Amino acid sequence: MLKPSDKWTWYYDDANQHLMLDLGNDMVFKTNLAKKLIVECAVGINEFTVDDASAFQTYKEQISHLDLSEPRQAELALYCVAAKRFHKPVQPKSWFFDSLSDGSLIPIEGDFVKLENAHGDGVFIVLEVGESASLCASINLDEFNLNGSKALNFGEAIKVMHDRMQIINHCFLTQPMRLVG
Repeated sequence: MLKPSDKWTWYYDDANQHLMLDLGNDMVFKTNLAKKLIVECAVGINEFTVDDASAFQTYKEQISHLDLSEPRQAELALYCVAAKRFHKPVQPKSWFFDSLSDGSLIPIEGDFVKLENAHGDGVFIVLEVGESASLCASINLDEFNLNGSKALNFGEAIKVMHDRMQIINHCFLTQPMRLVG
């Protein structure tokens, strides 16, 4: 698994038109963030910060509970860090999803949440928590169909109101059970 380094550098690549992460040793990670999705300060060179490393650890620990290969886990963790730090502030797009709760339950960063709509349901990881909505990334390997013509790919982020979310950490975080007889 990847280990964060202070030698890593974020930069925007005009040729690829995406935010990239230089991992050193001739390794470069292409994020799923195109120019239209990133804040202005992302266009340039940015250090991989202590906050980035902390977020990477948070996501990596949660993602380790998923049935994903190690490379896919690293990919998802880096997508999450990139979105948390550089995704433009956006309005919630809750109309794509059905209401699953009264909205009183507020998720925390790294929680797994279920979102549903007429096309199915999907699992997402919470990246950034707001007062009534949070930025989440899809952890579904297959596309998550939003409305028949729009879909979210693995690792793509969307902001959603809390009343559309159902926290489902218990589905992934299994604890050992002791049988007494």
